Amino acid sequence: MSSVKKFVSDTVIYGFTTIVSRMLSFLMTPIYLKKFKDAAVYGVYSNFYAWVSMLNALLAFGMETTFFRYLQKVEEKDQRKVYNNSFMVTLMTSILLLFSVFLCIGPLSRWFADGDPVDDYTQYIKYFALILVTDALAVVPFAKLRAQGRPIRYSYLKFVNILITVFANLFLIVFLPSWVHQSTFWAGFAEGWFIEGWLGYVFLSNLLASSVTLLLLLPEILTLQLRIDKVLMKDMLRYSFPILVANISFIINENLDKMFFPKLLPGDTGKMELGIYGAVAKIAVFLSLFVTAFRLGSEPFFFSHAKNKDAPRTYAQIMEYFVIFMVLIMVAVTVNLDWLKYYIEGNEAQPDVYWSGLKIVPILLFNYVLLGVYMNLSVWYKLTDQTQYALYISGLGALITIVLNVLLIPRYSYVGAVVSTTVVYLVMVGLSLFWGQKYYPIPYRFVKIGAYLVVGLLLSWVSYFVFDSNFWIGNGMLMALCLVVIFLERDILRRVLFNRNRF
Repeated sequence: MSSVKKFVSDTVIYGFTTIVSRMLSFLMTPIYLKKFKDAAVYGVYSNFYAWVSMLNALLAFGMETTFFRYLQKVEEKDQRKVYNNSFMVTLMTSILLLFSVFLCIGPLSRWFADGDPVDDYTQYIKYFALILVTDALAVVPFAKLRAQGRPIRYSYLKFVNILITVFANLFLIVFLPSWVHQSTFWAGFAEGWFIEGWLGYVFLSNLLASSVTLLLLLPEILTLQLRIDKVLMKDMLRYSFPILVANISFIINENLDKMFFPKLLPGDTGKMELGIYGAVAKIAVFLSLFVTAFRLGSEPFFFSHAKNKDAPRTYAQIMEYFVIFMVLIMVAVTVNLDWLKYYIEGNEAQPDVYWSGLKIVPILLFNYVLLGVYMNLSVWYKLTDQTQYALYISGLGALITIVLNVLLIPRYSYVGAVVSTTVVYLVMVGLSLFWGQKYYPIPYRFVKIGAYLVVGLLLSWVSYFVFDSNFWIGNGMLMALCLVVIFLERDILRRVLFNRNRF
């Protein structure tokens, strides 16, 4: 199997469960929007999960990337020490988080509530503290499964998590409210604790799924030795700390707008606008899940392939095919917004409240393309152990994000938020490209990649703003783009389809 085919295989295997998970989340969105009383409630949901993304990065402490890197650096006899050290770091950060949250639960609840009932927020925060810890403790065991090439067990555990999340949500949000009104048994079962339409049940479902998953990972966890190799740990932390800061900065770039939206645009209006923003962002899940799947497949592949003499050429090929695929998805989603919008239809009282945000979907999609490009480019500082550049790039991006969010969100709401993200990603892509070509040159075909990006963005813009998301015209443009891609990439397609021994 060629190196690029191996990469695609890894991405499909380890990304499939992520794709299914995100798709189920996408399919659950209409249920949430119809069951919650208004858009402001979904705004609270979006706000909390934005904070979760930040804290997940903090608890993981860059150990996933560090784990893969040091498996390649140390001798085989020392690989167990890498696993022990990586897990101990996440264990210590998890204990610290739990202690901090429960010590400061009162002030945290009041800060998040911002005028809403504090008791609800206290419960939300407790759920999320436990979710964060269970997820953090699973990071390194899951990375170990990927490093060992055990996709069946990896996928099985991920699917268990997905199924529990979905069924618990359906039971608490859809079925039980209906059964309570129809059956004295279920009415008695729910008496005294059940609150119809309570947002906390979404978080409780997540906690249940994460807890069961962690229990199922016990065979991997029990192989640990709770000891630290101090010399190796010092070296690993030196490598991981810039990645941690970069990850946090990166989360700031991606989610700071949702985290501080209620503070920058306070009151019920801000929560409602955030609810619209969060719902509309779900339509971009198709590109988001592909970026995530790409990351899962690319990281171990890039490290394992780094010693091959043709590695730079392989990385350049991957970038081209990645951009082409991303652009096709971007255009496909945009030209079908006229029917995709029904997935974010509100309840009977507010059926079209979320549709006012559809205008930002083309920009959201383009932002995910830029994010994927940046992930491709970031290979150079991971392979050259110059992770401080991740700190420089993401740190500057975070600073620009903060400034633009403060300036634009109070005035332009979520439109200002997505435009801020576009500017930041363009800066990060430019910096990574500049330094990457200096320290680890990769023969990217910039004109070709740039042309695909421009054409994709132009077609998306024309479809929505000129042809008003007309289904037939938009899909006609999509078909034309597909035919052009097939023609331009006919040689590589022919080799893939008809000559399996070459790529």
